[in-house]
Order: sequence, then C-alpha cells, then structure tokens
Amino acid sequence: MRSTAVIILLIWLIAGCNKAEVDDQKPVIDFGFEGASPLPCDTLQLGDTLRLRVRMSDNVELGSFRVDIHHNFDHHSHSTEPISCELDPKKPATNPFAFIGVFDIPAGRREYEALVNIALPLQNQNGPLQGGDYHFFISLTDKTGWSSRSGFGLKLVQP
Repeated sequence: MRSTAVIILLIWLIAGCNKAEVDDQKPVIDFGFEGASPLPCDTLQLGDTLRLRVRMSDNVELGSFRVDIHHNFDHHSHSTEPISCELDPKKPATNPFAFIGVFDIPAGRREYEALVNIALPLQNQNGPLQGGDYHFFISLTDKTGWSSRSGFGLKLVQP
C-alpha cells in the first residue's frame, strides 16, 4: 500500500513537470529585409496598390495583425516611428484616405510572411482623396495576447 502511494506521488510529480511552453515574449515585426514594403518615407500614388510585404515571428504562435493607414496632415507622431520623414506644411483634413484592416495568420505558425495588396483609390464618394503625409501603422498580436507595433511615415500623392 505504501509503495503504491509513493509510485502515485512520483507519477504526479513527473507529470506536473511537463508544462506547456510559456509565452513570455512579444512577437516580432520585420521590415529589414530585401523586398519588404512599404518602407519609411516611401512615396506612393493614389490610384495604385500598396503591396504590403512584412515578416512576422513569435516564440510560440502568431495570431493576427492589423494595418492602419491614416493622414498626418497635423504632424502628430507615434512612438514607433524609427525616422522622421520630410513633411509638407500642415493642412486641414477635408477628404483624406483612411484604411484599417485586420488579418488572421494561419494557425500554428511561428513565422509568417504577409503579402497583402491594399488599394489606394483616387477618390471616394466625396471626391478626390487628399494627397500628403500619412502614417502606416501595423500591430501584431500573438495567440496569448502579447503585441508589438511598428509605424512610420508615408507620402500618398495624386498622379
């Protein structure tokens, strides 16, 4: 009886040591490779397509990413901007381009290269979209909720 209790205790202790991998790291967003796009301070034409190409990785499992493109006509900043781009003079936003998209990453992936085409229309229902200074912002979240952000300036111009 006593040896049975010891064996059960040993099995319980050994089983308790086999814990799942702990996620204690933020995921990584990588624009630092040949062919990454867009890059800080790029100039893109309205009416064309922004071709997003970015690599992402995580120590356990990736989840999803969000892309936000919005005007910077007022010269605001985000803490993620690695360099400052040359800015046009400040101006009011009367009909700026805006984009927000959320994209799932296939389950079980620790590494993923996103290839996403984002249309940059010339106009909307209110007329021609304003060219000028914009921010490109990407947020990456892993399966356990850790997140990373990266953002930088772009210039969108009318052809």
